Amino acid sequence: MEALDQAKEAIAVRTGKVDIAMVLGSGLGEYADSLEGARAIPYGEIPHMPLSSVSGHAGNLVTGQKAGKRIVAMQGRVHLYEGNSADEVAFGVRLMATLGAETLIVTNAAGGISPELEAGDLMAITDQLNLTGTSSLVGENDEQRGPRFLDMTVAFDPQLINTASGVAAAQGFELKRGVYAGLLGPAYETPAEVRMLGTLGADAVGMSTVLEVLAARHMGLRVLGVSCISNLAAGLSKGPLSHEDVQETAGRVQSRFESLLSGVLEAM
Repeated sequence: MEALDQAKEAIAVRTGKVDIAMVLGSGLGEYADSLEGARAIPYGEIPHMPLSSVSGHAGNLVTGQKAGKRIVAMQGRVHLYEGNSADEVAFGVRLMATLGAETLIVTNAAGGISPELEAGDLMAITDQLNLTGTSSLVGENDEQRGPRFLDMTVAFDPQLINTASGVAAAQGFELKRGVYAGLLGPAYETPAEVRMLGTLGADAVGMSTVLEVLAARHMGLRVLGVSCISNLAAGLSKGPLSHEDVQETAGRVQSRFESLLSGVLEAM
């Protein structure tokens, strides 16, 4: 908590108070550049902010406005598989919450498990499976930040999901819905693991998001999660999986994704 306060103190003058926080995942970070009056703060200039080492994650905290809302966006994230702790993975989300954000829009690239999904689909996350083996709530709890025992019955806000679905329909496409499973990584899942995940109720799988959502809900933020289905998961896809393919698919649907995000901000 002390580190979080130091980070806020270092950047609050440059960011001001914000309304909405965003985490922009693999290949989706360019949306932050479209914010009105966008100002980027490299993670390296923020005390205690962990740095991303993954291609497609620029590593900037960007502030600006869109649809009359004051936005702060993480242009890229860090992951457990990079050697970070759960606290470090959730640090950026907690920092954005301390800047005043009351809503989090979190995005990611994910592998599709459900037969209803195909590469290029966008999926609103209705619930999550935290299969990382850890939690961003482990350790001493500060009751001023959130409760010791957090109710996760409603991890993702139904009203925001309905809003996003309505925006997508108005833009001429269907926003799919499903459960997101977050795993440690960095290896992609085996076909057997994908079958297991399907049995557990997962519709899509990735290596991020779940710890960030836990931290956001702990601090009282409403959450909207949207996955870009970048590929079908192992055993369902036609060929080997690669990060390059993930980025290629994210780039292909970038325009649709950005239109959806802008429409949601306008409708909020």
